[in-house]
This record gives sequence, structure tokens and C-alpha cells, in this order.
Amino acid sequence: MRQLVDRLLHVDGPRCRTLWHYYANTRDAAHAETNSDRPYRQAQEFGIPARITGGFAGDEPLQTQAGVVERKEVVVENDIGWRIDAGIDFLFGKPIVLDSTADDETRRNTIARLLRLVIAQNGGTQFLQRLALTGAVYGNADVLVQFDPKRSDMPDATVCGLPEFGGDVEAPDEELTRIAATIRLQIIEPHTALPLLDPNDCECVMAFGIVQQLSPTGDPRDIATTGKLPMLRRLLDAFNHRSLRIGDNDTPLRLDIHTPSAWQQYENESLIAEGENPLGRLPIVHLQNIAVPARYAGGSDVDALVPLQDELNTRLSDRASRLALQSFKMYVGIGIDGFADNPVAPGQMWETSNVDAKVLEFGSDDGSPSEDAHIAEVREALDKTSGISPIAAGAIKGRIGNLTSAAALRVTLLSALGRTERKRLTYGAALGRMCELALAWLDHGGLFATEPAERGVRIHWPSPLPADEADRLDVAKDKLAVGIDADLVRRELGY
Repeated sequence: MRQLVDRLLHVDGPRCRTLWHYYANTRDAAHAETNSDRPYRQAQEFGIPARITGGFAGDEPLQTQAGVVERKEVVVENDIGWRIDAGIDFLFGKPIVLDSTADDETRRNTIARLLRLVIAQNGGTQFLQRLALTGAVYGNADVLVQFDPKRSDMPDATVCGLPEFGGDVEAPDEELTRIAATIRLQIIEPHTALPLLDPNDCECVMAFGIVQQLSPTGDPRDIATTGKLPMLRRLLDAFNHRSLRIGDNDTPLRLDIHTPSAWQQYENESLIAEGENPLGRLPIVHLQNIAVPARYAGGSDVDALVPLQDELNTRLSDRASRLALQSFKMYVGIGIDGFADNPVAPGQMWETSNVDAKVLEFGSDDGSPSEDAHIAEVREALDKTSGISPIAAGAIKGRIGNLTSAAALRVTLLSALGRTERKRLTYGAALGRMCELALAWLDHGGLFATEPAERGVRIHWPSPLPADEADRLDVAKDKLAVGIDADLVRRELGY
């Protein structure tokens, strides 16, 4: 266990923070150079060579060691952040519609309304966008589905944004609102997640830990005072580790462990809380951003773009340095008396009787076609790797001729639409498991009884492309004319 926690803190944690810094390109004014024109450093300078930044990269972005080379002009263009945001806009930019798969119509409507309230109470579309952002940056995300009856008594247990999940516009039933408030969906970011996997099956999670660093707040309780064999010790025995020590002496850690039968909370070596898990299974929903076989973690959208982003920033910085040195024209006067006494300026003239006198001009930037072609090819590589082209963010430039029809727009955005459809499978399956766990908790808590067959959900995804409302209504009328169910047509419209 100690080895797993140490790996999370010193290997996986820094990697996750690096991915986040590359997405956000955070700025740090504390480590800025005193002789720099800009009073800050940017996180993406982490991948720029020391011959440009004047310092050597540390273990993480914004941790730079001073070098012997003078800092040059540093240019950082974050081509990762807007691509990730555009991908999330395609996935969860429009409200989705949740529906139940129960056979009885009355039960189906009630369960669907309850599930919409559960999602709405936990943030609605904002929760889904945070989940998508976590998965896109880190490659995977975990959601802890908790049951807390005390939350139903909170004064702010009111619905927020129910209509956007396909609900009716009238006020929801107060009892359903209180029931939905007892479910909490907590996104566990990978730099705090500690899945304990079956040694023989990387997709089988035996237990799940959540590691948090704490500030020192006093002496924790001693395990010996509980009079029980802690779950953590049993897990350590199972993994052939006998030491209970986790973290450094100066770094208090809180470790929450969930198993199919119980949960426990530790602060360093001390068990401070424990309880049973009545569900008989882990209340954790694991999500892979992009499905990767034989791995617990999925594919990160940011990780694949980091080398290309470093290459782009390096070439842009080299070009900026070259422009700074060569863009100024210089003049040499030959055979002109007092040429150096008068400054070179617009309208400046020199007079001489020397017929061989002349002024030579040199310097300036004559352009570099190979450099421009290389930068353009790097940008195209970013487009292909991410699947998000600049047109997805509205940067049309000279390609307006490609948008003469909806079909042409689909072809132009084919890669982005294909990636969106693939993510809808993984995120839709994860959302379905969250809803199923929520209904299981409510059933066990005696607040809302359901059968296992009634806990399935169906998700109606809107089109990611902009569509005219009149065209959508015309298509809906055509579907009704050929006999498609009216309720299904309304759900596709988002009602």
C-alpha cells in the first residue's frame, strides 16, 4: 500500500498535474526572470529547450532551474486548450435527455423525472462538462456515487435546471426533489484516485482509495484503540505489504478506502471512521475518455498533443528570436562626411561632393518559406491528432467555400463528429451506471423502491451541429407522418 501511495504522489500525481498545466497553460509570476520583459512564466515553457528559456525544466511545469544561457524571446501559443474546449462543446454543449427503460409508462415517467432531478441537483450540464474535461485532460475519471440522507434537509435542496434534462416545465414534486437531493455524485480526479486492481485482471477493481494531502491538524487516533482488525491491514496482507505507514512524516494524508462490503477512512496510520457498504459492490463508476484495452486508464486527449505543442512553441520562439535580431534595417555610409553624426530617420538627407559616395542597406527579415511550411505542418498534425480543426472553433479563414451546405459542413468536421460519437458511447455508458447506482442507493435507503430491471436509462443525444429550428420541426413532422412515436420525436427535439 505504501508503494502504491508513493507512486501516486510522486509519479502519477506529477504526470496528471503536467497534463492539466498543458491544458490551462497556467502562469506563474513568482518564478519570473527579473530581466524578462514579461513578469511571469507560462506552464508550456516546460517543453521548450533551455537554449530559449534560459533555464532547465524541473520535475513539473513552473519548476525551473536556472541555466547559464541568457533567456531569449519565448512565444507560447496554447493550441491544446481550445481544442479540448471545442471537443467538450461537441459532446455536452447542448442538453441531453434522460429517459427510463421501465416497462410501465407511469413508472417510466416517474423514474426518468427522478433521475433528471439527481443530475440537476449535482450541477446538471455543468457536472457533465466537468466530467468530460476531467476525462479529456487525464484520460479517465471516476465518480463516487454516495447516499447521504442528511442532504435532503438542506435548505438549498432545490432543483436547478430540470427542463434541460427533458423534464416538464412545471415545478417538480417536492418529495422527488428531496429524494434526489440525497444522492451525491463526486468526481474523483486521477491524481487523487488509487484503484486497487486484481493482479490477474487489470479491469477488476478489488478496492478503491482516495488520497488527499492535509495540513497538520493535531494527533490522529491510534488504530489499536478501535479493537478491530482494520480493512487497510487486511488489504495490506492481501498485497503482501505489512507496513501501515503512508506518506512522509511531514505530509499528513487522508486515505478513504471503499470495498464492496465496507468503507474506512485513515489519517496516516490511524483509522478515524468506518462503516458498512450495504450495496455489496463498489459505489464507483469508472470512465475511460477513449477506450484502451487491457488498461485501467483511458486515452488522454492532451497527452497525445504535448510533443506537437512543444515543437510548435519551440519554432515560434525561434522565429521570434530571429525576427528580433534581423528585422531592423541597418545602414553604412561610404564617402559621406558626418554620416554618423546625423541619425537615420524618415526624411533624413546627407550632402556630399563625392561622386563615389553611397549608402548600403543590410539586415531585415527576408522571410523563411521552409520555416513557415514547417509551422503549418505542425498545426496540421495537431488537427489530425486531436480530431478538432480550427473550423470547429469558428476560425474559418479562407475556407468559407466548404460551408455551402450542411452535408459539406459534416464532411469538413467528419473527424470531430466521429470522435464525438465514440465518446458518446463511453460517457453514455458511465452516465447509465451512475443512474443505476443512484436508484440502487435510493432503493436500499427506502426512499424510492425500484427493481433491477427498472434501473436502466436511455440517453437521447442532440445533434452537435447547429441546426435551424424550422428545419428540425419540418423533419419532426415528416417522422410523425410515417408513424414514428410522438413521444420519441419530442425527446429527439429535447422536450
